[in-house]
Amino acid sequence: MKKYQHLLFDLDDTLLDFGAAEDMALHRLFEEQGIPLTEDVEVKYRQINAGLWTRFEHGEITRDEVITTRFAKLFEAFGQEVDGEQFDEKYRNYLAESKVFVPGAWELVNQLAHKFDLYLVTNGVSTTQYKRLQITGLAPLFKNVFVSEDTGYQKPMKGYFDYVFDRIPNFNTEAALIIGDSFSADIVGGIHAGIDTCWFNQQGKQGVENYEPTYEITELQQLKKIVL
Repeated sequence: MKKYQHLLFDLDDTLLDFGAAEDMALHRLFEEQGIPLTEDVEVKYRQINAGLWTRFEHGEITRDEVITTRFAKLFEAFGQEVDGEQFDEKYRNYLAESKVFVPGAWELVNQLAHKFDLYLVTNGVSTTQYKRLQITGLAPLFKNVFVSEDTGYQKPMKGYFDYVFDRIPNFNTEAALIIGDSFSADIVGGIHAGIDTCWFNQQGKQGVENYEPTYEITELQQLKKIVL
């Protein structure tokens, strides 16, 4: 079995349940605004948001464009006009309050933190991600946290991974493994960066043609058989 030293974890839907956080934040936001959150509105928001983050991963738009336009685009689709930036600030404040873990994540990270150098590699908004790490108690378990906003790049860009690798003491690509749920950001990005990859595929999704993760797991606890 290959020996790893550096374990690079994605955050959203790898360690923290982003879907649960998003659902809570949307409901609290719309309740605060006195606006009904219908199923159609919620589905449309998720479509718009996912599409914008995908474009961000591809380098087509900036992070600021994602967070300042997603609610404006949502309400525009239903014939209304809102201050998208103001809506988004309130939404992200609620998002940061969620403490819902992916099943087994807390136990796994606590166990691995005593045996490996753990790092977080995540796209997103820095203030939101750092708040979530603090409120969940995850922050002290990681040697460092690399949020795309702070690096000037984003997963899967090679520049993002170069930035991370340059800031990990005694980094060795042969001893590094990235664990994440996003095939495009974590797996393709990790392959291009020259490190082993572990696809956390709990939804049974299809990968990307011509790319093969080093490992594939459907439950986080399965990672222990790979690294321990």
